[in-house]
Amino acid sequence: MQLTNKKWDLDFFMNQRQEVLKAWPTGAEVDLDEALAYQAEIPKEKRFVSKLNEALRDGKTLIQPRAGVPLINEHIVLLSHLEQEGEADLLPTTIDSYTRLNRYQDAQRGIEESKTSGKAMLNGFPAVNHGVKGCRMVTSALKKPVQVRHGTPDARLLAEITLAGGFTSFEGGGISYNIPYAKNAPLQDTLFFWQYCDRLVGYYEDKGISINREPFGPLTGTLVPPCVSNAVAIIEALLAAEQGVKNITVGYGQCGNLIQDVAAIRALKQQTMEYLDRFGYKDMEVSTVLHQWMGGFPADEAKAFAVICWGSAVAALANATKVIVKTPHEALGVPTKEANAAGLRATKQVIMMLADQAIADGERLEHEMAVIREETDCILERTLELGEGDLAMGVVAAFEAGVIDVPFAPSRYNAGKIMPARDNEGAVRFLNAGRLPLNQKLLDFHKKKIQERADAEHRGVSFQMVIDDVYAISKGRLVGRPH
Repeated sequence: MQLTNKKWDLDFFMNQRQEVLKAWPTGAEVDLDEALAYQAEIPKEKRFVSKLNEALRDGKTLIQPRAGVPLINEHIVLLSHLEQEGEADLLPTTIDSYTRLNRYQDAQRGIEESKTSGKAMLNGFPAVNHGVKGCRMVTSALKKPVQVRHGTPDARLLAEITLAGGFTSFEGGGISYNIPYAKNAPLQDTLFFWQYCDRLVGYYEDKGISINREPFGPLTGTLVPPCVSNAVAIIEALLAAEQGVKNITVGYGQCGNLIQDVAAIRALKQQTMEYLDRFGYKDMEVSTVLHQWMGGFPADEAKAFAVICWGSAVAALANATKVIVKTPHEALGVPTKEANAAGLRATKQVIMMLADQAIADGERLEHEMAVIREETDCILERTLELGEGDLAMGVVAAFEAGVIDVPFAPSRYNAGKIMPARDNEGAVRFLNAGRLPLNQKLLDFHKKKIQERADAEHRGVSFQMVIDDVYAISKGRLVGRPH
């Protein structure tokens, strides 16, 4: 079938489902009518959409960790600890790497090895293998809403099983769970697979069950200029809306400069609403999420808490609807449940302290927002042109042309031509804008900002700046200054 940004015909969708559910035996557990009835019984306080809409109305920032272990009971213990001791408002289920690659046989082996060894032999929860019944054991054991978080280019069976299993939010998208995660996955395929996921959510929506969808905002999480991540988030929101999704959380990964981060989240919310409205998606609820610093962390626990708290302050001052929280063991590998809860409590304390404060709307903030909005518009309008009005086709052509380009991504379908670096105040700029369709005024702005830093550091503009910036926070700085 030719990829196109049109809502899937119901018969076509149902035919696709028959094949998808055969991919692993637990697919047979999914009965859509029964799943709808089960979702309808989930109380309001355990539904993602209800909590997010409440937070939007009240202007609150909710906190959510990342977490997942292979076995059902241990996973329930972990999430219960984060719910109670971590005071999490929203809960995750992070999916293991084998499931993300649709390697269910390997995931099954990981489950068995975890049982016999008494150690977690997978880096997450293999939801497909545990099936609808296993997922319901998890979601029914907790008081807070639970979201599926993963990194899966083809998440069709995962979506079927987890939504039937009582999860009320599903993360990811055809760009954000391909380009930063996979090397050889063609965009045509992943956009199609994610149209399926969104059509499934749209089907639930048509039947009166609202499921939250969240494109993955940070992309590679390393010096991603706001216009790139915002453009991808808006595209994924539009693609989801076409398939019937009504509740969307657009995300952004903290870059480190307070003014730029606040401007980016505000611009993202504004432009998402504007583009949804422009294309006729009127009855949408749009929330925002800030991902705390996704790059290298200090190994020292006290310093790691400082990075976490800085991200918490950004989320509060940007009035993000929720924040994805890191742990003080980020540099050391998989955190203990106690460390995870400690990161949550630190985040909540900062957010509560800043609840009644706002960042002053000054000239710098307004200018930064204007720059981000203009850059994002340049990328989106050119993408639409390339697709001759069809956004899905435009995305494929835009990546081929380097019109959308994600720094440090492994995908061979990504141009990899742009080179970001920080300016003298730590904001992420373009050292090289590659083939992004930015106008000359914007290109001159970036050149000037990078040159100001070079002058301040008494060195030439070079790739060394990029290297220094990638490692800076783990070494206790934001900008990678030469010694």
